[in-house]
Amino acid sequence: MTVYNINRGIGWASSGVEYAQAYRANLLRRVGVPIRFIFTDMFRMENIEHMTKNIGFEDHEVIWLYSYFTDFPIEPTTYTLRQLEDTFADKPTSMVRDKKVVRYSFEDNRYANAYLRFEGQDIVQRVEYVCAGKLVRKDYYTSGRLFSEYYSPVNNEAHLYLRRFFNRDGSEALCEIMDGETDLYRVGTKLFFSKPRFIAYFISCLGLTADDVLIIDRATEIGQAVLHEHGDCRIGSVVHAEHYNENRTDDDNILWNNYYEYEFSNADKLDFLITSTDAQKVILAHQMEKYQHMRPHIVTIPVGSLDELKYPDGPRRKHAMITASRLADEKHIDWLVRATVMARESVPDISLDIYGMGGEEEALKSLIKELRAENYIHMMGHHKMDDIYRNYEAYAAGSTSEGFGLTLMEAVGSGLPMLGFDVHYGNQTFIADGENGCLIPYNASDSTTRKVAQLAQAMVKIFTKADIDSYIRKSYEIAEDYLTDRIVDRWRRLLLPDGIGTGGNHEKKEASQA
Repeated sequence: MTVYNINRGIGWASSGVEYAQAYRANLLRRVGVPIRFIFTDMFRMENIEHMTKNIGFEDHEVIWLYSYFTDFPIEPTTYTLRQLEDTFADKPTSMVRDKKVVRYSFEDNRYANAYLRFEGQDIVQRVEYVCAGKLVRKDYYTSGRLFSEYYSPVNNEAHLYLRRFFNRDGSEALCEIMDGETDLYRVGTKLFFSKPRFIAYFISCLGLTADDVLIIDRATEIGQAVLHEHGDCRIGSVVHAEHYNENRTDDDNILWNNYYEYEFSNADKLDFLITSTDAQKVILAHQMEKYQHMRPHIVTIPVGSLDELKYPDGPRRKHAMITASRLADEKHIDWLVRATVMARESVPDISLDIYGMGGEEEALKSLIKELRAENYIHMMGHHKMDDIYRNYEAYAAGSTSEGFGLTLMEAVGSGLPMLGFDVHYGNQTFIADGENGCLIPYNASDSTTRKVAQLAQAMVKIFTKADIDSYIRKSYEIAEDYLTDRIVDRWRRLLLPDGIGTGGNHEKKEASQA
């Protein structure tokens, strides 16, 4: 048995989907089954290995759609400047090094820019070749040249028209031809006139058997190919976020989240659906029967787990709050910033540390500066969080929708009192109002000013009226249900023969007959 997990992309500031996959990898290793994580997006500026290794995947666990057809493994970039120089047909007339870029100049108005992985080292990530001021080719490296991109000038801009992936001996393994509207893929003598068809061929090449399981994390471009080419392999899909639009749902119609619409429409062909909370499972099961007339096999498995509960080495930082997430607009970190400033009127030594990276980083820095809060609200960047939460006295969440909330789980695992809005599903799972924190009533139509004021009131309440020690004990109690051994057991029951091997197929057959 191998458990395959298929997704689109990954990055340095990954979304909750990728972090959920990283947690799953750790859990499935403990189950003792081989695992593979498939990524189907095109990565150009950075070797995919650097990002997958950073989040916790082992190289042998990763499959990249594009490099799959080569004989290069997933590996870190090790190609050197010396190796590059040995490939030059002509001797450079000059070489100039500026931080992470080395420029080689040649006769006839030609030059090559080699982009290094790290300043001060000679490891080459990519090389761009320019002739007469026009970009003509880019080469990308791991231990050798993995692929090249070819450009021609169109309207005085470099136009990418061809991408070729290579084997170690330089022979072509995969060719992608772009005409601006459609892409054509060639593997040997086989041609594919769209990416979904190419993905379908790739899945057929995996050699999936009845003993294998394939889990869909993102279905866009992928879902149809999986359902057509999975063979006897058992397939399922993970619901990572809110799965429907409540405001556009009535007794007759439901508006599914477009990320899950394909799976839900074809739920009778799946062996299982996975939700992260029991609350979402109950809602989804009811909706599937009401609107789709199906009864798919739905199981609750939290996306993450806690290896152990974390206790502070000394006193927690008094009135110190933490929040951790992607710095994205939907996380509403700006509300937390404004609320902290407001709460300071009642709790003069309150503070907030913001962990994470994302597109809102500069806007948040500007807001903190505008509010003159630099002394007590800090942008902390990206960190390994395992031992950080336990130093704080409370966790603050501004998000108005969390499918689960990995950081919420990590926070209660360190005993933090919690505050956030009364919204699906994470806050309602990890915040017991009046027991380990404040679950704030939420009305989407309320003004931002009111929402900020509500957050500020919750901050003040926790630090001036609550029994902090009692809240801490309750958070640890909630966290016990998420200890790794308990979550591993859920995966084991789903994946091994005495679990989904019988029950899932039975449920799928029932759904088909409904």
